[in-house]
Amino acid sequence: PSSSLPDDLVVQVVDLKPVGSNSSRYTFIVNDGSLKLKAMLPTSMAAEVQSGKLQNLGLIRILDYTCNSVPGQAQKVLIVIKCEVVAPALDHEVGVSVVDDKKVNVRADVSNSGLGDVKPIIRLEPKGKPLSDSIVKSAAQIVQEQRGNAAPAARMGVSRRVYPILSLNPYQGNWTIKVRVTGKGPMRTYRNARGEGNVFNVEFTDEDGTQIRATAFKETADKLFPKLVLGKMYYVSKGGLRVANKQYATVDNDYEMTLNANSEVEEVPEEGTQIPGASFKLVKIDELGPYVNGRDLVDIIGIVKNVSPILSIRRKANNEELPKRDVTITDESEKTVVVSIWNEFASKEGAELLEMVDTAPIVLFKALRVGDFQGVSLSTTVNSSMAINPEFPEAVKLRSWFDREGKDVKLTAVGMGLPGGSARVGSRSLYSERVVLSTITQPSVGDGKPVVFNVRAYISFIKPDQAMWYLACNACNRKVTEELSSKFWCEGCQKHFNECSHRYIMVAKVLDWSGEAWISAFNDQAEQILGYSADELAEIKSQDADQKAYQAVLKKAVWTCYAFRVSVAQTEYMNEKRQRITARALTPVDWAGECRYLLEEIGKFGS
Repeated sequence: PSSSLPDDLVVQVVDLKPVGSNSSRYTFIVNDGSLKLKAMLPTSMAAEVQSGKLQNLGLIRILDYTCNSVPGQAQKVLIVIKCEVVAPALDHEVGVSVVDDKKVNVRADVSNSGLGDVKPIIRLEPKGKPLSDSIVKSAAQIVQEQRGNAAPAARMGVSRRVYPILSLNPYQGNWTIKVRVTGKGPMRTYRNARGEGNVFNVEFTDEDGTQIRATAFKETADKLFPKLVLGKMYYVSKGGLRVANKQYATVDNDYEMTLNANSEVEEVPEEGTQIPGASFKLVKIDELGPYVNGRDLVDIIGIVKNVSPILSIRRKANNEELPKRDVTITDESEKTVVVSIWNEFASKEGAELLEMVDTAPIVLFKALRVGDFQGVSLSTTVNSSMAINPEFPEAVKLRSWFDREGKDVKLTAVGMGLPGGSARVGSRSLYSERVVLSTITQPSVGDGKPVVFNVRAYISFIKPDQAMWYLACNACNRKVTEELSSKFWCEGCQKHFNECSHRYIMVAKVLDWSGEAWISAFNDQAEQILGYSADELAEIKSQDADQKAYQAVLKKAVWTCYAFRVSVAQTEYMNEKRQRITARALTPVDWAGECRYLLEEIGKFGS
């Protein structure tokens, strides 16, 4: 707090009301018995207001504050940074009506003008001091003193007034925060109508645990990217503030910061101040369903099972090539999920993981997006971070589980067997926004861009003489070639392997009341339909001379009803366009959930 702040500044709260529909911010008129001033409570006091502990006409003790200019207005606004409740609602407004002076230390000055029945004006004074020594603070004095309270750049190295992140807002002047970098995204390039350049994001956390997201562009990004190191502490000042876009927000804050050419960033040595490090809200792999296609980003930790070679994906918007790798991880839920890592993560951390995949390293991800590819999949975002073999309590537990039993358990993909109706967006969407097969088999569907649909259909036929599988690399799942030396060559990994595995590329016919269609099912979906892995079914076929056992497996799989999520795309072969329908996710129909869905659909006709 400022050295000019008195030991005990008690004021009254008048006209307390929320800011718009935001129940976490409240404005009020601060009244000291002499003058009044517009003010704003810190968001930390919202709970006190909502519980009734702080009410209109109540008294608070201001422990720290700042004053901000508002564009277009002569009067400043008092921003209360820290305060505490002194007394509940009084009977009258201070300076207008009498209250019991035993509740707080106050002095009632009655004028001797002969008007004995005039109600005395109450002046709030510092507690526990003689009246003759009391310092009576008026709102005017607060404004006057605040002009000298802001810490100019020249004094920053000697004496800083450090503000909590919670107090920052776009109307503030000079401020300095003391923070730790708890999240840092990769440097990336952008191109838009205003030009092109570099940009990166960081997350700052102060000693109260409050976070704010900051962004730096162009030359500022080039300057600050190597300077801001994950885990280190800094003084940061002279950044711009604006209302946060909640759609892309990764921290709980109403504002976000822009670091510009005038911003000052100075590293702080580790000292007595305890600023927490990065916090993680870890989600187990088998609990990812409700997050599919949602706005919430997830943090996850897992044992690395597979790492693909680096791929180059061409972005349609600007024809730019982006590096990508797929990392398959597992945890105590005995489920696996594929994490697609992009850009620098793919070229740097991904290469490191590929070299050490045989040692089953642990990887910790922050701020991943959950998609519906193969039922459930994860992908890094511009706000993501990752750490390999982190010193983290959950990592110790995970390593203990893996060494004890995890390395020997049979793992299944999390996208398989999602229970109908249990996920808010993921598996629940298999039962909503549904179409029939005749809709997706129209010749124009999928022309130009793949389209995703949900259908309910029966599997009616699986061709026994089709190429049901291919020989796949155990590291990257790409096709391998068997050589005369009985070894297998993987073009993707550029390596020879002694062993490989079978993976499905099955085609099946499905039908509903409106028509039928052929759909492609890859490994996870085909395994769910047939009940056997490709290796197991290949073994059955190789030992079955008359193919009866093999065909029995296929026949058993038909006439089962599934809820499918399918993608429809147009491909070109020999200058002829063909429609390709691919099963991305499926689950056996939950008939109770199906009945609820049908009742909802019927109800729409009556509304």
